Amino acid sequence: MPYKPHEMLLEYLDSPTKPDQNKPVLDLACGTGRTGLQLARQGIPVLFADRSAIALDGIRQHISDSRLPARVWQVDLEQAGVNPFASQVFSAITCFRYLHRPLFPYLLKAVEPGGLIIYETFTTANRRFGRPNNPDFLLEPNELRTWFHKWNLLHYYEGIQHDPDRAIAQIVVKKPGANPSSPTPFTHPSAG
Repeated sequence: MPYKPHEMLLEYLDSPTKPDQNKPVLDLACGTGRTGLQLARQGIPVLFADRSAIALDGIRQHISDSRLPARVWQVDLEQAGVNPFASQVFSAITCFRYLHRPLFPYLLKAVEPGGLIIYETFTTANRRFGRPNNPDFLLEPNELRTWFHKWNLLHYYEGIQHDPDRAIAQIVVKKPGANPSSPTPFTHPSAG
């Protein structure tokens, strides 16, 4: 049976495969922050990244009100030829319902050895359900698995989910290698 996003988070970020928690989990293109807030409420440090100041203001308020171990980072993830994660390392990256293919090479480098990527987004089969239907925002068959072919595959699903109906691909992968022995504190110079 396919996993729902929250189930993947609970299974893989709160298990023996859990990455080093001295580095934040990046909630990529976080929107309203549903994914990252679920993690932060469990005491996991989270960096919320999105270009929407309005969405990040709402998340910032949740962080402040609940005293969560998290920060927000307003960033344009789609600047041509720019690695938004240069010199940053994360224990894990989560991304749901977002696809910008030029980011994949940067994501591969931004996770520490032994860290995780949990990714889910729409596939080309989603066209029959409506939006999104632009090929720039839809994965081709097995495309997600191809991006992470050198990583340790922990979970993969590609197919139709219901309620609401949608065609998705999900992957959970672990970067080869061990976690570094000297963790760095949770800081981000441009987060606020």
